[in-house]
Amino acid sequence: MPKKGKKMAKMTEEEQLLYMQQKMLEEEEMQKKKEDMLNQFLKDKLSKEEHNTRLNTLKLNEKWRTVMREAKAAELRKDLEIVSQTFERIVDRKDGVIRALTKDLEEADEQYATALRNRIQNVDKLLDLQRSRLLLIKNEFEAELASLKEKFDAERQQIIVQHEQEMSNLEDMMYAMDQIFSEVANEARQEFKSTRDDLKNKSLEEKHSLRVNLEGLVEDLWLQFHHALKNYIDSTEDRKIAFETLKARDEKSAKEIEMQMKKLQQMQDTIAPLKVKMTAHARKCEAQNKKLQDEKEAIKQHFLMQKSQMNYLRAHEHERLIKLTVESNAAIKTLKNVCEKGEHVLRMAEMCRKLETEEEKVLPFYASSLTPEEESKVQHLMMLRPCEELAEVMDCGALEQFWKRYNKVLLDQVVLQQEKSTLLQENSRFRQLLKQYLDGISVNEEILSNLNPLIVINNKTNVNLSIPVIESTAPKPVYNVIEAAHIINHTV
Repeated sequence: MPKKGKKMAKMTEEEQLLYMQQKMLEEEEMQKKKEDMLNQFLKDKLSKEEHNTRLNTLKLNEKWRTVMREAKAAELRKDLEIVSQTFERIVDRKDGVIRALTKDLEEADEQYATALRNRIQNVDKLLDLQRSRLLLIKNEFEAELASLKEKFDAERQQIIVQHEQEMSNLEDMMYAMDQIFSEVANEARQEFKSTRDDLKNKSLEEKHSLRVNLEGLVEDLWLQFHHALKNYIDSTEDRKIAFETLKARDEKSAKEIEMQMKKLQQMQDTIAPLKVKMTAHARKCEAQNKKLQDEKEAIKQHFLMQKSQMNYLRAHEHERLIKLTVESNAAIKTLKNVCEKGEHVLRMAEMCRKLETEEEKVLPFYASSLTPEEESKVQHLMMLRPCEELAEVMDCGALEQFWKRYNKVLLDQVVLQQEKSTLLQENSRFRQLLKQYLDGISVNEEILSNLNPLIVINNKTNVNLSIPVIESTAPKPVYNVIEAAHIINHTV
């Protein structure tokens, strides 16, 4: 410190001011380096966080892609199986249509062959009739052709003679005209040549006289020009030399004056800003230092706030990731159960398809047997808003064909059960009748003590007919139609 004070004491005011400015500049550079280091550190940290965020985002996207690919693949397999079954059903239906069309085509071929034979016979008859008509017309044509040929030959000979006479007259006229035209052309050609020679000689004479006159005028003008140029050069030679000398001196003096003025102006311009800068720089440094301190504190507070916010967001995103993982696992399990149910349904549908009849394969759906009033009532019920959330989500229109097939199978099952019960009752009746008949033909004390069912007295039998009489054959099943709209209306 004493050395510094002695050193400052030895300096003049300008040197002290320069020293203080240099010191403040060094402090500013140090402060700027520190700020640059802090900014670089923050930028590196931010880049690392961004890199980690991108990496985690890519990992999550990759996991999601895998899950979505599996779900989409299962969905596509299911759609493929459904489309395959639909295609097979359509192919069976088309095969039935093709067989029907083939039968119609065979019948049409037979009809066509019959019509073709009849047509060929009619065409043969028409050809014979046409040949006879053509032969008659040909004979008439040949007769007319012979008469026309005779007339044509006579007329042709007459025209040839007349043509030869006219051609000889025309040749005589052409020869006379050629003689007249040749004489007129020779006279005109000689007159043209004489006129052309006269004009050519006249133009040559005029051209020669004009050339002689112009050459004399040009020589006189050239001599006058050279004489005037020589007189001007002789009279202005001394003045020209003096003018060149004075011009060179003047240019040199003007350049020196301009350079000196520029130097003076530059020195004045440099001194004035330096004085103003020296007085203003001291005031500005204090305000600038204070401003930098405030900015430093604000940046520090902002950094701490951003750091706390980033930690909070990281914890929140971690919780969301855990929740997402748990929900995705639950969704995967649910989707697997749904896929298993769908596969089971498809297997059952394939097994049932093998048991379908030819008619069911070609025409799997039946036409509605409802009256117009019932149809309007069903449409009205379908337009009503469902009372449950599940019914609002379901699309009942897409399942209409499914419920039709389901109702048809259900009704077939009910009819078969009724027929089965009827056949069982009939079988039990026949068994009882058979037992009574066997008891009637056997001989034992128990049978003899009771009425014999085989004895007929006065057209009456002892057979116990207490069993209700049922027709020997089951009636043809009647298919009642239940629309899918009723099923959905009662179930949903």
